[in-house]
Order: sequence, then C-alpha cells, then structure tokens
Amino acid sequence: MDKAVEQGSDFTPKFDADGLLAAVVVDMADESILMVGYMNDQALALTQAENTVHFFSRSRQKLWKKGETSGNILHVEEILVDCDQDALVVKARPDGPTCHTGERSCFYRRLKNGALEAL
Repeated sequence: MDKAVEQGSDFTPKFDADGLLAAVVVDMADESILMVGYMNDQALALTQAENTVHFFSRSRQKLWKKGETSGNILHVEEILVDCDQDALVVKARPDGPTCHTGERSCFYRRLKNGALEAL
C-alpha cells in the first residue's frame, strides 16, 4: 500500500503504458453514466484548465474536446480520483446529447440474455 497515493493530498496520476487514464463521465444532475473515454496528460491538463472535458482518441491518436464539432460540450463540475489514481470520474453538465448517435448517453442499451435491448 502506498499511503502517499492512497491517502495523501498530492495528485500524482498513474497513466497506463500508453500514457492514458480511464475517465467515466457522469451527469452532475442525476449521476447517470454518460460515457467513458481516455485522457493523456495533455487532455487532463486542458480539462482542468478549461473546465470542459477533453480526451485522447485512441483510434485517431489525437487530442479532442468533447463537443468540438457537435456543440454538445461537457462542462466539468467535479473530478473524482480513485484510490490508485489511475481512473477518474468526471461529474459534468452536458450541453446536449453525449453520444455521437444522438442519444443522451453512450449507455442506451442493456445486455439481456445475450442480446442488446434499448433502455
């Protein structure tokens, strides 16, 4: 156990081998899960500095601001850090639908009996 990481007040994020942290975004209003993305050190710094959520796209290998093309920006209200400092929960206020499909959340289906069904 690393007491400095687990109980200290210093933020020392533990990025994975690809330089990324998982970030789960939840709606500040009702704490529903909106999406999951990954942040590198630059995305994390911009998220904190601008109070809008930024990610690093693993598929495109580039930094992006959520809502930069759709206008559906996620405004940061609070960032929670897990005990190992290797994952984040970002509580945000969405300007509109979060999912690129137009759904409010990227989690709009459930797995039931091996098949997907709408919520």
